[in-house]
Amino acid sequence: MAAGRRRSRRVSLPGVAELLRPAAPGPVDPDGGDQRRASGREKHTQKITVYLSAEELLDLERARLALLRYGAAADRGRIVREAIAVLLADLDARGQDSLLARRIVSTNRAEAESASASASDTPGSLRQDQASETSESAV
Repeated sequence: MAAGRRRSRRVSLPGVAELLRPAAPGPVDPDGGDQRRASGREKHTQKITVYLSAEELLDLERARLALLRYGAAADRGRIVREAIAVLLADLDARGQDSLLARRIVSTNRAEAESASASASDTPGSLRQDQASETSESAV
């Protein structure tokens, strides 16, 4: 690198228009989604990190072994890319009624209900009740 020139540490990301653009409709397959394809065996220049629970990682490995028994050898990355392609094709084709949307909405509702239920049982709300009782008894 030439003297005085510094390498930028900024990562080049796609713009908002590229991220939010609607997927072009493609041919529809018999399963109800378009024919979105995973990238398969090629050099991948983009990377994300996904954290999995031990159970999820074990399920992924079981899926890899099941595919191997069916004669379809695939590494975990390929399985994840295929799963993403299938879910995104379903989301493009069915929108709000897609499996991905329904599962995420359902999970968000369950988490919100759980949070509101636990908020009413928190020690903070008990402390407020105790504080009001104490101020009333002091009067």
